[in-house]
Amino acid sequence: MTSRQQTSAPETTAPPTATTSAVPAADERPDLVIAAEDVHRHFGKVRAVDGVDLSVPRGEVMALLGPNGAGKTTFLDMVLGFTVPSSGRLEVFGCSPRGAVADGRVGAVLQTGALLDDLTVAETLRYIAGCHRRHLPVEDVVERAGLERIAARKVKKCSGGEKQRLRFGLALLTDPELLILDEPTAGMDVSARAEFWDAMHAEADRGRTVVFATHYLQEAADFADRIVLMRSGRIHTSGTVHELTAGAPRTVSCTWAGPGSPAEVAGRFGALLPDAGSRASGERVAFSVADGADASDRLVAALLSEGLGRDVEVERATLDRVFLDLTA
Repeated sequence: MTSRQQTSAPETTAPPTATTSAVPAADERPDLVIAAEDVHRHFGKVRAVDGVDLSVPRGEVMALLGPNGAGKTTFLDMVLGFTVPSSGRLEVFGCSPRGAVADGRVGAVLQTGALLDDLTVAETLRYIAGCHRRHLPVEDVVERAGLERIAARKVKKCSGGEKQRLRFGLALLTDPELLILDEPTAGMDVSARAEFWDAMHAEADRGRTVVFATHYLQEAADFADRIVLMRSGRIHTSGTVHELTAGAPRTVSCTWAGPGSPAEVAGRFGALLPDAGSRASGERVAFSVADGADASDRLVAALLSEGLGRDVEVERATLDRVFLDLTA
């Protein structure tokens, strides 16, 4: 379901105009689901989205990450046709976002969206299904969204996580080719979150394109084919988890065996150890090593060949670390 209460200022800008493209138009690349070129969205002096270039091919599962105010929700609102770019070009399936939504090719699970408290979950699905020219059988949607247990429950008796699962069911009604998820597991406990992503894995296996924004970094790491990091209305970087973490500092830890001190070793490696050399916790000493695998390999070789450390471990940077560096 793609309803959302509008809280933004009234639209006063013209629809996006065509420009020479660095990102191929969707009609030039039929494999593209979303094609955005130099997309801006301004609210007065606030540049919520400030020049986004992004293409999403069919079948991709893409996570959109960024701190609060990065522009994630505003960009997704434009993809869903809730608002239009102040400038730039944005196409979904080769046409306007509103056209793609009207054709039933896009479904959404949003953080907000009114539900009728006095209807049951199943009644809500049947009611909304009646608003579409074409829709899946409600019984199929109940099964695919994992709503069997609460199908007869009144919406007002559902938890926040159960309402999110209902919104997921509503998003599946038209059997959309693209699913947009904005913080889809907000309000869910750990078990419900795992069940939700199991259902989403099944939808992705059917070839559906999925774009989701989340604050749960592990969800992005576990589920996304590609992660796009936004900051200040722009795309900061994108890639797989491996690509995003490859150049981040690694941690080399060991049980210190001497001779000498960890500080002396840190001094020898200088700029490779950006976080003030080393830190100790009991007998364990940890070094934060810059410049990826080559530098950590050199440090490990020194620790082992000179008998300075035992039980040496190397830990890659996590997506959490990359995200914290981005938002620092």
